[in-house]
Amino acid sequence: MRRCGVLMPIFSLASEYGIGCFSKEAYRFIEFCERTQLRVWQMLPLGPTSYGDSPYQSFSAFAMNPYFLDLEDLVSRGLLTEQECVTALKEDVSVIHYEKQYRTRFGVLKKAFERFMQHPYDTYDSFKKEQADWIYDFALYMAIKDAHDGASWQEWEKPLAMREEAAMKEARQTYRTDVEFHCFLQYFCYLEWETLHNYAKEHGVSLMGDIPIYVAYDSADVWSHPELFFLDETGKPKRVAGCPPDAFSENGQLWGNPLYDWEKHKENGYDWWMKRIRHNFQLFDELRIDHFRGFEAYFAIPYGREDAKEGAWEEGPGEAFFETLKQTVPQAKIVAEDLGTLTDSVRQLLKKTGYPGMKVLEFAFCTNEKSEYLPHRYQTNCVVYTGTHDNDTVKGWYATMPEDEKEFLTDYIGRDVDEESVTWELIRLAMASVADTCIIPIQDFCNLGTDARINTPSTLGGNWLWRIGKEQFTPELEKQIKTMIALYER
Repeated sequence: MRRCGVLMPIFSLASEYGIGCFSKEAYRFIEFCERTQLRVWQMLPLGPTSYGDSPYQSFSAFAMNPYFLDLEDLVSRGLLTEQECVTALKEDVSVIHYEKQYRTRFGVLKKAFERFMQHPYDTYDSFKKEQADWIYDFALYMAIKDAHDGASWQEWEKPLAMREEAAMKEARQTYRTDVEFHCFLQYFCYLEWETLHNYAKEHGVSLMGDIPIYVAYDSADVWSHPELFFLDETGKPKRVAGCPPDAFSENGQLWGNPLYDWEKHKENGYDWWMKRIRHNFQLFDELRIDHFRGFEAYFAIPYGREDAKEGAWEEGPGEAFFETLKQTVPQAKIVAEDLGTLTDSVRQLLKKTGYPGMKVLEFAFCTNEKSEYLPHRYQTNCVVYTGTHDNDTVKGWYATMPEDEKEFLTDYIGRDVDEESVTWELIRLAMASVADTCIIPIQDFCNLGTDARINTPSTLGGNWLWRIGKEQFTPELEKQIKTMIALYER
């Protein structure tokens, strides 16, 4: 079935409290999707973010970000007063101030927690039991981390860092109230999300999540399951993840995530990974798996290096992993992020899985090669994007495009374009292509420039900040989207 969707991070939604969340604006966005016939809402990972605020560096592969809690929902439940929320967090701003969120939001939420614990809901204990595989380790991890002023677990006292039995027993007692607080936060995140997800289903909108292949070193996952990663006896990584130097980066990309010990995962039937994927399919209807090529082969960089120039390709879990996945979640709808330089073996693995890969139009118009991202080269089993969260908006991309590539683009689409018209011409190319699914970032639908860019890879600061204004959702935009979807039978 041909269909069209939109890429919109939760944090980029409008709201009155400084960051997009599971609030009325999220419900209005679902209604916008329904009216325009956008069938898929793709978002970025929802986990609690660490240093740098990237959703791809989270404290947990299972938890949700408490920043996304709808404060107005907690007010309606009698757990907060409107004045408490307004005094601390009222901030209808165009960019996110993460430090203010960090400094003030948890103080407000602790008031809600104290009131809730006087009369907890009947489903609270059952939620904790259902999520027992991860929630107690995560909550204890966050409680200890808070007590250590946010320091990574590697900087804690050795008995806690290495999870020695006596130290763990003492910590559970010492931090029991703080552990309960973090369980409370997750309970309400999941409660609000379930309501939002059901609303999307009722309105014919499929929610697509995003699973980063790697987890952060500073995470409950690595702390509580060190045996699943390549760590030394002190808990430090032996090797870390990244990408080697290429035409876009002379030093490569040093991500720094600890690498999986895939042999250990294989020994237990990829149990942790299967739990992670099952868990995500309870939250979402579809999933995008980030860095698909890392399952075929991954780049391992010795720990302590300052760049990714030194490293080696290692064999990933390959086909066995995806065979296990298909047995575990037979009806899983998965999109493989297969961008970048691909080998024949990666292409072969993708073909065997049957998953659709990604095509990005901003990668298509290099004049020195015949790009696989040009629409006339597509197979139907793919997802086409104008750009992703890691790219500039189309308008910003075109502004810095080399002249020869602009000429190629003009020749390809058969008409002259400029900075104002190019975005919708690329949207038209995507919509008209044979790709089964077409997903457009909301910034491109709104024809916004570089100021609306979500992320610039390999940079710190200035990322994950952009928020949409309510004024962007005009009747004219709805008509334009709906007309093009109808024209190209999506």
